[in-house]
Amino acid sequence: MRSLRAGLIGLGAMGRNHARVLSELDGVELVGVLEPAGSSGRAARGAPVLGDLSELLALDIDYAVVACPTGLHEEIGVQLADAGVCALIEKPLAHSVEAAARLVTAFETRGLVAAVGHIERYNPALQSLRTRLEAGALGDVFQVVTRRQGPFPHRIADVGVVKDLATHDIDLTSWVTGQEYTSVSARTVSKSGRPHEDMVAVVGQLADGSMVNHLVNWLSPLKERSTVVTGEFGCFVADTLTADLTFYANGAQDTEWEALRAFRGVAEGDMIRYAIPKREPLLVEHERFRDAVRGEADDIVTLRQGLRTVEVSVAVLESAERGVTVEVPPSDRFSEHEEGMLHVG
Repeated sequence: MRSLRAGLIGLGAMGRNHARVLSELDGVELVGVLEPAGSSGRAARGAPVLGDLSELLALDIDYAVVACPTGLHEEIGVQLADAGVCALIEKPLAHSVEAAARLVTAFETRGLVAAVGHIERYNPALQSLRTRLEAGALGDVFQVVTRRQGPFPHRIADVGVVKDLATHDIDLTSWVTGQEYTSVSARTVSKSGRPHEDMVAVVGQLADGSMVNHLVNWLSPLKERSTVVTGEFGCFVADTLTADLTFYANGAQDTEWEALRAFRGVAEGDMIRYAIPKREPLLVEHERFRDAVRGEADDIVTLRQGLRTVEVSVAVLESAERGVTVEVPPSDRFSEHEEGMLHVG
């Protein structure tokens, strides 16, 4: 089987990581990098650095990785679709719901493989968490709480913390639970002097009634990436910085104190930190997309799923602006192949 010819668009912080993985990916040849500002061949891993999309398309690429600023995703993506080129587009899919929908149409109408780079789906801790939730290890899910905070990333200029970071939590929450958001209530602040928000607190509800809480900011010197899922039998804690997954079980101790028997609360039980294989999420993401382009797999984050995440993020911003709870209309997101079951070995 011949190697797929891949192109990369954008050599920022994330683009350089994509270049690294693409240059070492089995069955793929990185043939060109589009970076209008120019860059050294070292950052491009030896691939030629081009200044125009037409030059990249002239290299007869099979697919492109789009890692340019979010505001350019629609323009670049539509041109790739028009040229018959598959695409892995970094998250968020687009800067607006309308732009994201146009990208969905552009690739779907041409029958092209396209995906969104929601990399957290490939984190080993979340992979293991989802598998255990599907197996009923937690029973009924009551609440999902995520915390994603750290210093301001100077690479971001065109969107705020909701579309850049909170989209991770929106996507992973819906994915690990298999449930859509039905409503969100949010508050945002901007303390860094930038035009976009740099902190958000979200309370939401999923279709099964589960409660959701997200705390996301660029204002903390503490870097934290935590997902806590609480349910009938205890709670799971996933640390996606270390790819660790821990389970805290409800205790099963009976009480002889008559006055407390009426209170049906929980008690501390066993704690287990699972030993799970830890592969680099970005590498796994690229392997899955490569296989999808070959027609060998379909466990990717589809553009329709990426569109839904943009819809929820826009609802979060609307809630914060208006100071009200915003209902999120249902979508056909889960009528597709059940979210592309991902199982990373």
